[in-house]
Amino acid sequence: MKMVFRWFGEGNDQVPLAHIRQIPGVEGIVWALHDVPVGEEWPTEKIEAVRLQAEAHGFHIDVVESVNVHESIKLGLPSRDRYIENYKRTVEKLGRVGVKVICYNFMPVFDWIRTELYRELEDGSTALFYEKSLLQNMDPPELVRKIANHPKFTIPGWEPQRLEALSELFLAYRDVTEERLWSNLQFFLEEVVPVAERSGIRMAVHPDDPPWSVFGLPRIVTGRANIRRLLKLVDRPANGVTLCSGSLGADPANDIPAMIREFADRIPFAHIRNVRVYENGDFIETSHRTSDGTVDIAGIVQAYHDVGFAGYARPDHGRHLWGEQCRPGYGLYDRAMGIMYLWGLWDALERRNEGRRHCHAADQ
Repeated sequence: MKMVFRWFGEGNDQVPLAHIRQIPGVEGIVWALHDVPVGEEWPTEKIEAVRLQAEAHGFHIDVVESVNVHESIKLGLPSRDRYIENYKRTVEKLGRVGVKVICYNFMPVFDWIRTELYRELEDGSTALFYEKSLLQNMDPPELVRKIANHPKFTIPGWEPQRLEALSELFLAYRDVTEERLWSNLQFFLEEVVPVAERSGIRMAVHPDDPPWSVFGLPRIVTGRANIRRLLKLVDRPANGVTLCSGSLGADPANDIPAMIREFADRIPFAHIRNVRVYENGDFIETSHRTSDGTVDIAGIVQAYHDVGFAGYARPDHGRHLWGEQCRPGYGLYDRAMGIMYLWGLWDALERRNEGRRHCHAADQ
C-alpha cells in the first residue's frame, strides 16, 4: 500500500507540503489544477510547476484527483467531442510527467452532497453531515447557497462556472435516465481509456457520493453490481475504480470488503474513511477508528492486505480539530491521525503474517 495525501496547491491549501512531509509513510501528493475550468486542456507549465513543488519536498505526483468531466460529456451533447479531445490531451501530458492514476467521477451536476459542512460531534470536533429529510424539502439553489459560498477555499466539485448554470443544467438532465448516463459513460471510456493505457495511466472512477439519487438526478456508481457493470464497459486494466469506503459506506447494504476482494486487480486507488449512518438515513463523517462509525475500517484494511494491495491509498475526509481553520473535510490533524490508524492496522497484519511464517519455518 502506497500512502498519499490530498493537497490543493500553493495558495489554495492551508496545509503546507512541509507539514505533510512529517506524516510517517506518506510518499506522494494527490493533486489537481483547481484553477483550470472544467473541460479545458491542462497547461504543461502548470503541471510542471506542481511536479517541481512536490519533488522539492520528496513527493511524487503519481495520483491526480480529479480531471473533472465536463457536463456536456455526461449529457452526451454534440459539444462533448471537443471536451473529450481536451481530456485526451491532458491525459497524455500527465503521462509524460509520470502520473499513474487519474481519479474522476461521472456524477451529474454535484460531485458530492452534504447539508452541513461543520456539524458538531459529541467531542466538540466538527465534520461534514448529510441530513436526508432536509434535502427532501430543499431546492438545489438553496443547497448551493448553503454549501458553495465558502469565503476562503475552493470547494472541489462545486466549481462556480458549473453552479452559475444550475437551472439550465437541471433542465438539461430532465430527460437523462440512468441508462442514457451509462451510454454516455461508455462513450467517454471507449475514447479515453486507450489513450490512458498508452500513457501508462489507469482511469479510476469515484463512486457517487452519496450512493443514491438526489434531486432526481441519475446516479449509476453506487454499489457492487454497477461497479461490476462499469468495469465491463471497457474491460481493460486501465479502466478501474477509486474504491471510496466513505461514499459507498453511506449505504449500509454495501459490503466493501467483498468489493475489495472481487475488484482487487481493478482498484488502483483507495479512499479510506469512516461515516456513522443513522437509522433515519442521515450520516456524519467521523474519525477513521472503526468503532467511531458504521464502516468496518479494520475489515477493509484486512481485505486490502489479504489481496496484496500495492496501489495508492489516502485517508479521505477528516474531522476539523482543535480550532483548525481549514477546507471542509480537509484539515491536517484528523487526516494525519487517520493515516497512523491505517498504518497501525496494516503493521499489525504484517507482524501477524511474519509470526506465522516463522512458526511455519520452525515446523519444517
